[in-house]
Amino acid sequence: MIYFDAGGGHRASATALKSAAEQQNRPWQMRLVNLRDVLDPADLIRWISGVRVEDLYNLLLKSGITIGTGPMLRMVQMLIRILHLRLVRHLTRYWEESEPDLVVSMVPNFNRAIFEGLRAADVSQGRPETPMVTILTDLADCPPHFWIEPQDQYIVCATATAVEQAISMGHPRRRVFRTSGMIVRPEFYRPVEVIRADERRRLGLDPDLPTGIVMFGSFGSRRMIGIARRIAAARLKTQLIFVCGHNDALRKRLEALPLPFPSHCVGFTREIPFYMHLADYFIGKPGPGSISEALVMGLPVIVERNVRTMVQERFNTDWIVENQIGLVLHSFREIASAVEKMLDQDELLRLRSHVRALENRAAFEIPDILQELISHGEFPSAAFSPDSGATQLVPSFG
Repeated sequence: MIYFDAGGGHRASATALKSAAEQQNRPWQMRLVNLRDVLDPADLIRWISGVRVEDLYNLLLKSGITIGTGPMLRMVQMLIRILHLRLVRHLTRYWEESEPDLVVSMVPNFNRAIFEGLRAADVSQGRPETPMVTILTDLADCPPHFWIEPQDQYIVCATATAVEQAISMGHPRRRVFRTSGMIVRPEFYRPVEVIRADERRRLGLDPDLPTGIVMFGSFGSRRMIGIARRIAAARLKTQLIFVCGHNDALRKRLEALPLPFPSHCVGFTREIPFYMHLADYFIGKPGPGSISEALVMGLPVIVERNVRTMVQERFNTDWIVENQIGLVLHSFREIASAVEKMLDQDELLRLRSHVRALENRAAFEIPDILQELISHGEFPSAAFSPDSGATQLVPSFG
């Protein structure tokens, strides 16, 4: 199960899938592989500058510098093409030594190199072709050469749009699978056994005041300060929980703000389900992981889409509008009016009804897909869904 640390979503999805499979007592030996560890010797940028590409990417996220991610992505892809043969050689050696029965990629950009290295290892070892599955950890592809490549493998998609993208690229329908959503950690499905009013009071919040949770990924964002100030200026009857991730400087700045409403700031935490349980709505960037977690917890979302929105996340905003599960703003300068809508009880109930209708269980569905592949190499028990144009398994979980 391959991930990397450019952003937090790929590692989170890999560990969530591993945890779900373990809970289902799957008889597998699952190995999480950081692609960086395999390809580190081929990293020319680090050799020249001393900086890893994903470290630079994460620094940009932490600083909120996300304008121009489209051209930046294409530059990274050009470098990957230049290094392609070198990457394939390193991956071939790795697959020869590890001898996997199944390879599951949860990373973009490198799937061609992963596949070609795997096939070269199969040939050199004289073994049957090892199946490869790519699980998109975005709601849709960002072509070309981002998630989906025209090669003989399997694709797992969270939306009908991603399914259509895979099929239009030539993937047979029986090799494209549609889940009910994105992978979310199993903890988000467990009941939070606390009394909300008591826990809000313990954190210094008003037990009865509508509560928003503000999150911008693993490194937070300076935009959270602007959001706090604008809601404060509007004197809205709400309160906020700020999740700042690894950005301690941001957390301290937020704690120092003289806000007229109750608030609570938290740094990096693995208790996101707990804090979301205390909230009524979500504010953040349209990252697939964060919004999927919020939706599983029943929270309508408020996100922003403009030139600063990362190119691979722009589809997510269209998906939010299409499914009527939140509000998409041109700028967080409009956040006060958006929160005011969330404070309207009828509007909040309407959005929540659409959120509940999603019923995302992807983390528990994907092990069924992988089991079929491990057991049969094909999918004899799968049922075809003409609506999505993809093969869908009928899951057996409770």
